[in-house]
Amino acid sequence: MANKNVIYGINGPVVTVKNSTDFSMQEMVYVGNQKLIGEVIGIEEDTTTIQVYEETTGLSPRQPVISTKSPLSLTLGPGILTNIFDGIERPLRDIEKTSGAFMEKGSDIPALDLSKEWDVTVTAKVGDQLTGGSIYASCPETASIVHYIMVPPTLSGTVTFAADNGKYKVNDKILELTDQNGTVHPLTLCQRWPIRTPRPIANRLECTIPLITGQRVIDTMLPIAKGGTAAIPGGFGTGKTMTQHQLAKWCDADIIIYVGCGERGNEMTQVLDEFGDLIDPRTGKKLTDRTVLIANTSNMPVAAREASIYTGITLAEYYRDMGYDVAMMADSTSRWAEALREISGRLEEMPAEEGFPAYLPSRLSEFYERAGRVDTLCGKTGSVTVIGAVSPQGADFSEPVTQNTKRFTRCFWALDKSLAYARHYPAINWISSYSEYDIDLQRYFDENVDPNFMKCRSELIAILREENALMEIVKLIGEDVLPDDQKLVIEIARVIRVGFLQQNAYHKEDTYVPLKKQYKMMEIILYLYNIGKQLVTSGVPISKLVDKGLFDMLVKIKYEIENDHLEKFDQIKEQIDHAVTEIKSI
Repeated sequence: MANKNVIYGINGPVVTVKNSTDFSMQEMVYVGNQKLIGEVIGIEEDTTTIQVYEETTGLSPRQPVISTKSPLSLTLGPGILTNIFDGIERPLRDIEKTSGAFMEKGSDIPALDLSKEWDVTVTAKVGDQLTGGSIYASCPETASIVHYIMVPPTLSGTVTFAADNGKYKVNDKILELTDQNGTVHPLTLCQRWPIRTPRPIANRLECTIPLITGQRVIDTMLPIAKGGTAAIPGGFGTGKTMTQHQLAKWCDADIIIYVGCGERGNEMTQVLDEFGDLIDPRTGKKLTDRTVLIANTSNMPVAAREASIYTGITLAEYYRDMGYDVAMMADSTSRWAEALREISGRLEEMPAEEGFPAYLPSRLSEFYERAGRVDTLCGKTGSVTVIGAVSPQGADFSEPVTQNTKRFTRCFWALDKSLAYARHYPAINWISSYSEYDIDLQRYFDENVDPNFMKCRSELIAILREENALMEIVKLIGEDVLPDDQKLVIEIARVIRVGFLQQNAYHKEDTYVPLKKQYKMMEIILYLYNIGKQLVTSGVPISKLVDKGLFDMLVKIKYEIENDHLEKFDQIKEQIDHAVTEIKSI
């Protein structure tokens, strides 16, 4: 019998079918003779609207549309790590082997390698009662990550068959689970999960542990917690992508999911080249052993760009459920929002501000709310931290994507083009940026770094804010007319900006800085500041302190004191005391 569902109309990636009752909302379908992957996004009495995730050139009316009776889902199992996928989890390396540099339409290459054998340890036994999320097997996925095989969240029952330990392919039967109705469910090394449905959890926890990045402006001034959300807005050339690269390299997450959403192809090539050469400082293994790349560049189909961040967050939740801390980098959510706008326009929906659809805020909310630190169904604790770059046109932070992102994230790392053009990296503006996690993380810093950590941070922020106000006066009348106590503020603020906030990603001691060294740097800067205040109060000109070179000395300590030789800070303190003694003796 011929398929009665056929294409009626085509408008870019949007395809319509007339007079059909066979489809459900968010169902995955195959469109046309080449079986392009699509998703049902609208159903009316006589019209079904489908979003196609591939190039629709060559489609024509009367070609078939085939129902799958299932939502757009990902295959989850061993082999995800180290891989590169497109926006709907098609493996780009495998596609390159068969199709060359250009992806063929309707490519149906499996997401995971079906022929590879994994060294599986089966932990469940016949008679065990298992519920959704229970771990029944494990295998080493890479040299640094163990992959735990879990019962799909919607299943539970009694184990009636369990395979022996050994080598198995992802589709080999490992377990049989018989539910309370007597239905037998064969379980393999992989499972399927809809990308738009959050994976269930046992309990949501407070975010009280920092995601340590080794970047001083973030860890100290604008910290983010594991399970938190952050936005990195900035105009062209301000370093959004490079900041995310640095975070991906050095943050203490177990797994990195990097989503290149609508970015230029050369940027993704740079990510591949850099990540392939990097060594993970925690394990000594390749960084790619714990990384997944999702590449949906600007020349790929726009609808797949819309799906790519859901693909990324679903993969992140899957590894979170195993008990891992996952960091997801979305670069950039502005390109994702532009994909929403384009599809909305083709659907002839009523536009809201700047042409974006009225549901842009709710879509952003749904995405960022899938972050969090949780108790998983298997009894472990895991987290998903989401860091999304935003690319406002002309660096206009008042545009809709940036403003709505601010509503749903608790960290706002605003990149400043004037800092970037001055080669101050990371170019995060410490005045217009903020973090709402500082209070939540205070106990951690008190217990694991120093009880004075947050106090020192507050003093540094106060100095920077005072300098910002003073610079308005300096622009009008010059620095020479300021009293010495205000000149001291400007000098010490320069030390904070250049010696503390500015960081060199290419210097082996400065590219990553542990928290204890960050605290020691704050402490010595404030030590000089307090001594300077005492000298100025007693009538000593600030110029004498400047002439001793103490401020310049503190700017250089980030390079000269190794991360594992913090005792050298005591020598710096002795040099300051010696210089002050000489000044007083004059």
